[in-house]
Amino acid sequence: MTFQRKLLFGFAFMAIPVLLVGAEAFRSNALERRALETLGQSLSRGRTYAEVETAMFNQSEVVWRYLGGLDPEARQELGLSQEVVDYWFIRWTAELRPDEMELADGVRDVQRQIRVVADSAFSLYDAGNREDAYALARRELKGRLLPALTQINHEIYRRARVFSVQKAFGRVEQIVETERRVLLGIVLGALAAGLLTALLIARSLVRPINRLRSAMTVVGAGNLEYPIETGAPDEVGDLARAFATMTARLRDQRLELERTQGQLVQSEKLASIGEMSAAVAHGLRNPLASLRAAAQLIHKHPESPDAREHLAGIIEEVDRLERRITHLLAFSRPSPFHPILEDIRGLVSGLLPGFVEHARGRSAELMTDLPPSLPEVRVDPIQLEQVLVELISNALDAVPPGGRVTIAARPASEADGGVVIEVADTGRGIPDEVLPQVCDPFFTTRQEGTGLGLAIARRYVEQNGGRLDIRSRVGHGTSATVWLPAVDVKAGAA
Repeated sequence: MTFQRKLLFGFAFMAIPVLLVGAEAFRSNALERRALETLGQSLSRGRTYAEVETAMFNQSEVVWRYLGGLDPEARQELGLSQEVVDYWFIRWTAELRPDEMELADGVRDVQRQIRVVADSAFSLYDAGNREDAYALARRELKGRLLPALTQINHEIYRRARVFSVQKAFGRVEQIVETERRVLLGIVLGALAAGLLTALLIARSLVRPINRLRSAMTVVGAGNLEYPIETGAPDEVGDLARAFATMTARLRDQRLELERTQGQLVQSEKLASIGEMSAAVAHGLRNPLASLRAAAQLIHKHPESPDAREHLAGIIEEVDRLERRITHLLAFSRPSPFHPILEDIRGLVSGLLPGFVEHARGRSAELMTDLPPSLPEVRVDPIQLEQVLVELISNALDAVPPGGRVTIAARPASEADGGVVIEVADTGRGIPDEVLPQVCDPFFTTRQEGTGLGLAIARRYVEQNGGRLDIRSRVGHGTSATVWLPAVDVKAGAA
């Protein structure tokens, strides 16, 4: 029989298993579709709870609008918001399994406490104690209840995903197992029906080609050590030998590349360690020498009138070293990231009292420009507070006596969207050759600086999806601008 006849005979037998495989594919597709529909029904509970979550966060926003004096009618709206929460909560709990009811109890308890806090805050506000009302709401809502609700949300969504995916995965796994058995039967039947033809074709052409194809697949996946058979004295054997030679060359090149990459990584690690060690040594050596000298003077002259002054200097120097170590630890290890809806005006106003004494001590003027109608942003308030503390502290340190530091906020342009926070000072400014390096780790122009404050600020701003831009002119002052994206209200509602 000619080779052409062998191929035609083999292809005729191959048509039967192809048809059987196609039928099995259609059947498996229908079963998988039903499994996905079941998964969609399971996930609907997650969508229902998303409405509960949204409604609970909305009622907290109603509290802030009322306490901020932005919406006197917000108090009546709170009752409607609580009814919305109850409506979606009842629908959600009706769909829960018995083992999930403890989560519902946790959400119910948080909602009850939110109502109690809201009523207490409104009572204080109506009685004229507005600052106490705002402090209570900030401490209980932002500081305790909303983070607790966020934690419960994480667990609810995690369980919903695990249950839905596991159930769907089990069903799909069952379908795949059945499909595997059916396909195995089809393959065995096809092998039995076309054994003689397959042997004739495999001995002459298919077997060596299949071996070479398998080798190409394995080598293409990255296993350059896979053995390639090159014994056939024909065109397929020549192709296999050429492929083996190419694989050997690729293997040698990969080994050389791995050695080069290892050397580069090691060099970068050593450079980073050296830079950090030099910065730490430079930052600690001089303060330690000062501490030793002051301690020696007190030791020799404990009754000296200057002893108290030296002790105060030692305490001040220890505090400075503590700040340096805190900056180093904050820079070297990642901080947790917990974004929530935040009002920029309230956040900045809450920070300013902590800088009053600092500004008074430098005879500097601290000014603000915070319009009431600013878009809300979703940020980590702790990280954003740290950013503003660094920028305002640097600005106050830079201004001379009688200088001015201005903290302003405004909506960004339509092209960018979001909110812009600007901290500007009337200090001596930063030279152009130094300005590009001010946010680099361990770079500082002050003897007592750590070189990490602005580096940490930039990392926190970028982690919250924003940008930090610093502009300066020598003799005219410096401006640090933080852009943060606004919350997309339409997307959140969807």
